Parts: sequence; C-alpha cells; structure tokens
Amino acid sequence: MALKATIFKADISITDMDRNYYNDHNLTIARHPSENDERMMLRMIAFIVNAHEQLQFTKGLSDDEVPDLWQKSFSDVIELWIELGQPSEQRIKKGCNQSQQMMIYSYADRSFEAWWKKEQSKLQTKKNLSVFTLPEALSGTLAKAVARSMQIQVTIQDGQIWLTIESAEASECIEVEIEQHL
Repeated sequence: MALKATIFKADISITDMDRNYYNDHNLTIARHPSENDERMMLRMIAFIVNAHEQLQFTKGLSDDEVPDLWQKSFSDVIELWIELGQPSEQRIKKGCNQSQQMMIYSYADRSFEAWWKKEQSKLQTKKNLSVFTLPEALSGTLAKAVARSMQIQVTIQDGQIWLTIESAEASECIEVEIEQHL
C-alpha cells in the first residue's frame, strides 16, 4: 500500500514592503512521504518570497512534468517556475524554456556547493534564471518550527525577512537570509 501525503495548514500573513505586497494566504500543503520538514519549509519560504495570488504549489515530487511551485496567468502562461534543491540541467532547460522566469531555491550545504561549482558556467547563459540559497543552519531551525497547523506572520523590508511561526506547541521568531547567486 502506498504511503499518503501528510497535510499541513498554514495561515500566512505577508507584509512585503519591498514589493508593496500585503496579503493573507490560507495554504494547505501536502508533504510527500519522501519529503522531509526541511524541504517542505524551503517550499514555504519560496512561496512567501514570491507570494502572488496565482502562485501555487504543484504535485512537485510526485509529478516530473511540473515544478515545485508555479505561477500561471489567467491565459495559462507559466510566468514563474520554481524548483528546489539542485535540479538537473535538463530540468533547468525545461523550466527556462516553458516559463517567463525560473527560480531555484536550495540550502547552502556541501551538495549545493558542489552542484554550483559544476553547473555555474552553464547556468549563467540562462537569462531568465535566478538561483538563491538559504544558510544550511536555517534548515534545522525551520524544521523545528513545523506543526500540522501554523500561523505565520511575515515581514519583508530592505531585503530582510522575519518570520513569526506560531502553533499550538510553540512560537518561534526566525530571521531568514537569502543569498542570490545568479
């Protein structure tokens, strides 16, 4: 019997003064059985940083044809394609060709550094690609804040991101640093 996804609920209130974006999102997040808390929270950070009314989670790990998140226009044009981790060259090519903008989010661990060293020169030729990392230590901090039901207050100003994650178990204030490589 196949394992089922675990469902998480997140009520996110975003105050993004850098983009003049102020909105609340009530998200239902299905965590694939092979996905850990660190990866799920990376998806949530990618959502928060790029928040938009049309941005949505996809089937991600369970469907090779779609990214982890995407934003489509009302005419079904893929405006934003977001991948996590260290996608293959083929996957990056697909995302860049099928969307107006592609972004990659990863934790800055040893595997990212090796991937980046190997792929950097090829990736720089992609005009609609951006690559971002979060500090490796942040993955554990974010994972500890995971609960089945979370209320998240987000403030983004001058490139600084602050999260307050509240659940029945605890309340955690976290500063998120994102480095852009490309």
